[in-house]
Amino acid sequence: MKPIVIIGAGQAGLALAAKLRALGCETPIKLIGAEPAPPYQRPPLSKKYMLGELDRERLYLRPETFYAENAIELVTGTCVAAIEAAEKIVVLDNGTRIPASQIALCTGADPIRLPKAIGGDLAGVYTMRNLADADAMADEFRPGARVLIVGGGYIGLEAAAVAAAKGLQVTLVEMAPRLLARVACTETAAWFKALHESHGVDIREGVGLSELKGQDGRVTRAHLSDGTDLDVDFVIVGIGVRPGVALAEAAGLAIENGIRTDAMGATSAPGIWAAGDCASFPHKGCRIRLESVPNAIDQAEAVAAAMLEQGAPYVAKPWFWSDQYDVKLQIAGLNTGHDSVIVRPGDKPGTVSHWYFAGARLLAVDAMNDPRAYMTAKRWIEAGQSPELAALADPAIALKSVPLAAPQPELAEAP
Repeated sequence: MKPIVIIGAGQAGLALAAKLRALGCETPIKLIGAEPAPPYQRPPLSKKYMLGELDRERLYLRPETFYAENAIELVTGTCVAAIEAAEKIVVLDNGTRIPASQIALCTGADPIRLPKAIGGDLAGVYTMRNLADADAMADEFRPGARVLIVGGGYIGLEAAAVAAAKGLQVTLVEMAPRLLARVACTETAAWFKALHESHGVDIREGVGLSELKGQDGRVTRAHLSDGTDLDVDFVIVGIGVRPGVALAEAAGLAIENGIRTDAMGATSAPGIWAAGDCASFPHKGCRIRLESVPNAIDQAEAVAAAMLEQGAPYVAKPWFWSDQYDVKLQIAGLNTGHDSVIVRPGDKPGTVSHWYFAGARLLAVDAMNDPRAYMTAKRWIEAGQSPELAALADPAIALKSVPLAAPQPELAEAP
C-alpha cells in the first residue's frame, strides 16, 4: 500500500500525522524531516530554551515511543529533493523514490538572511529559526558581550529580552520608523520600546544595517545606515521569514504568498495538500498565511480530515503570543485594515490592552499581562461580536459590563 507522505516534521507535520491516526486512518504514514531532531516546539527556542530554563528533551512534542505506537514512520535528517506531482512521487536527496497515495506539504518558513555582500556569511552572524540555530549561538550569551540585533519584530525583541536578561550589551536596529511596524499599532510598539529601554536595550528606530566587518572571518564591527559604527561580538538577524515553497514551486503547484490552497487545504495538484506556515488559504474575503503554532495545529488537523474525506472548510481563529521579560503578550484576531485603536488599562498595575477596530467592528487585541482582556476579545471576535466603542474606552466600566454593539455583516470568503 502506498503511504501518505508528509514532508516537514514540525508542528504541522506531526499534528497532521497524529490526526490521521486519531481519525482511524490505516494507510502507512511516512513523516520526513530535514532536521536530525524529532518534532519539537519552536517558540521556546528564543525564550526559555535560550535562557536555560527548558531542557532539550522537553522541547520534543512527543516521546520517542509515540511514533512506533501509532505506526508513524519518522524519517529525520533527510531532505526531499523533488516532488513529481502528476505521479505523486517524492524523491529524496539520496535518490530514493517514494510513490505516495497522498502528499502533504508542511514545509514551514525559512528565515531571511543577510546578503553575503554585506557580511552576512561571517562567523558570529545568526538567525533564530531552529534548534541548530539556538544551539550554535548558546555560547555567545556571556555577560558583557556586545550583541547587535537586526530587526524589531517579535523574534528580534524576544532575542533582545533574553540577551538583556543574561547581562549582555544589547543594541537593536530597526530600519522602519518604529518597532513592530508590520504587525502592531504605534501604541503597542511604543509600549514595548519603553519596556526594552527600561532593561537597558539600546533601540535605534529608522536605522538599518549597511555592512558588517570582520577579522579572520568573524564579525567584529557593524556599520549602520546613519553613519555610526558599533563594535560587536555577535549579531542576531530577525528580519522576517519566507514561506517554504521551493519544492511546491518546482513541482508546478500554484504559489501565492505561500503554497496556494483551497479552504480544505488542497493545492492545485490532485492528491497534494499543504498546511502550516507554508500555506496560504482563503479567510474572510481575502487570502492569508499565518505563522503561528495554533494555526499549524488546527489547519493540519483540518487537512488530515479532508484527506480522509471527513473534512469541512478550515476556519482560522488567529491567536498568537510572545514572552518578553516578565511580560506575556497575547494577541487575538488580525488587525489588518484597522482604522482606530482603543487603549484600555487592565485591572492591575502594568497591564493594558490595545483594541483594534475597523469602524465599529472589533478586529483584534494586543493584551499585555491582561489575560482577561485577551479571553474576552477572543470570544467576541470568534463569535463575530463587537463591543460598544465608547463603553470599552471608559476604564470606569468593567470589561464584563461593556455592552455589545449591533451585529456587523460578515465578509464573503475569498475564492
